Amino acid sequence: MSISVVRLGSSRLPDEGVRIGTVRRPPRGVPKAEYAAQNWYDVWFPELAPSPATMKLGQAATTPAEWSRFARKYRAEMAQPGSRHGLELLAALSHTSDFSVGCYCEDAERCHRTLLRDLLREHGAALR
Repeated sequence: MSISVVRLGSSRLPDEGVRIGTVRRPPRGVPKAEYAAQNWYDVWFPELAPSPATMKLGQAATTPAEWSRFARKYRAEMAQPGSRHGLELLAALSHTSDFSVGCYCEDAERCHRTLLRDLLREHGAALR
């Protein structure tokens, strides 16, 4: 059992399980009834997405220093009780279920999902 970290909208992995969207906004132009069928996500969990202001920092980051600033701010947000409890819940569930978390970004190295993977690992999650 484990968590896969994926790009939302991509083809599903074998045995991926429930796909959780850790994004601030739903996909544009897609009817809610089509989210799962189009491989966006089965469940929306925006509490693990960067805040709008932090998301803008990440999207604008062009240098390692700017990306580090985004990463520090995102980690600080994820240390808040609601987000921290979400991380703890997913980490615990990863030992009994297969599921995935993800974001839309094309480049995983410049996406909060890579930081989210690290945070889940730090909380004891089993990762694929």
